[in-house]
Amino acid sequence: MKIKVKTTIDEQETFELTAFGRYYKKNHAFFLQYEEVMEEGSVRTIVKVAADEALILRGGAVKMRLPFRLHEKLHGSYEMPFGTFETTTLARRIKHTEGHLDILYDFVMQGAASGTYHLEISFQEDLK
Repeated sequence: MKIKVKTTIDEQETFELTAFGRYYKKNHAFFLQYEEVMEEGSVRTIVKVAADEALILRGGAVKMRLPFRLHEKLHGSYEMPFGTFETTTLARRIKHTEGHLDILYDFVMQGAASGTYHLEISFQEDLK
């Protein structure tokens, strides 16, 4: 499975990543799993999507738990070598279709607004 992740912050900064991973369905949710290699080491990411909610879990060099539920403030965490930060997400939009996930959310870290994030993940079978 080829997975493209694009994050845009306040419509100004954009980060893109292409990774290979797997997609599967379980109960009433779908999951994406992929690994990315960063300077700090490798990071395993699991994205879970069900109805009007989503959850992003990252483990390894970066540990993060970002929960999303449409129009609700949810608490998560972002763990770095020098400490753990409390995060809050407020999802304005969660849309998913076959092969595409779109989440628009306000992100707060340690009580300070970090901006509006637009996360787009597209995924398809790698036909090589």
